[in-house]
Amino acid sequence: MLKKKKIIITTNKKAKFNFSIKKFFTAGIVLHGWEIKSIRQGKINISNSYIVSRSFELYLFNCNIEPLKTTNLFNFSNEKNRNIKLLLLKKEINFILKEIKKFKYTLIPISLFWKRSLCKIKIGLAKGKNLYDKRQDKKNKIIKRELYRISKKFKI
Repeated sequence: MLKKKKIIITTNKKAKFNFSIKKFFTAGIVLHGWEIKSIRQGKINISNSYIVSRSFELYLFNCNIEPLKTTNLFNFSNEKNRNIKLLLLKKEINFILKEIKKFKYTLIPISLFWKRSLCKIKIGLAKGKNLYDKRQDKKNKIIKRELYRISKKFKI
């Protein structure tokens, strides 16, 4: 049985910089037909979006999907930033809600991808980083780069 590759549509590049991500989840998305067409064209932005729970369901807020110019539907002004429902298992939602309550975590979207013909979103259970955490991450990155350079030079 062949394993299909995931085709990444878009990523939230600031997610790993602004948050320390503890756990990842893959969720389905409830979309309209014109939204799927726009996503296939790459006209989606998840960098400013966030995930909120309402009555034991998760919703993606502030996800900007630009409608195509060729679509003949009318009045997309209120549809561009609509709340998008995420599809997860009940036990996953319960686990996420417990972790948010217990440890004050945040749910953030990390990437949007195609799995076969379905559009999925990778979300992360994360905690916000402070300025000193970001500085420490930069220092660690520089140290790793130097160690790699030295090991490559001496072929260790």
